[in-house]
Amino acid sequence: MNVEVMIKALDSAYLDAVTEVEQICFPPAEAAGREDFEMRFTSPAYRCFGAFLADGTMIGFVNGALYHEPALPDELYHNVTKLSADGMWQTIFGLNVLPQYRRQGIATKLIKTIIEESRRAGRKGVVLTCKDRLRPLYEAVGFEWQGVSASTHGNAVWNDMLLRF
Repeated sequence: MNVEVMIKALDSAYLDAVTEVEQICFPPAEAAGREDFEMRFTSPAYRCFGAFLADGTMIGFVNGALYHEPALPDELYHNVTKLSADGMWQTIFGLNVLPQYRRQGIATKLIKTIIEESRRAGRKGVVLTCKDRLRPLYEAVGFEWQGVSASTHGNAVWNDMLLRF
């Protein structure tokens, strides 16, 4: 069963919803906190798109920021001064879909939204890190595996993924 969703750009008015969904979707060591999202929403380099049900309930989001090179260093998660409002690379910090709505194409719709927004803006591509189990999702929309990441975020093992336009 596929759920119909509306995708739209988010701003700080969605701070509570974004924080709540993030806490559900990521383990505590990996989840961004409210303070991280407050800081991110202040940056002109930050991008966030949400997936909403017809009743207005947010059930997922994708977020990231512009950066000057095709990389996602851990420091970007918590330090907006490292972001580049004129960066040519879109990073993805996280792709979140509430568990009861997974495997219905929502994550793909979200990632394709940020890819297309980046392409229309003339960027060079999109970069992210992911766990092994999510590589097929990203490869299905064009990302290529670059190897195991140097990231130590949340004490997990991550893969560098890159989509060049």
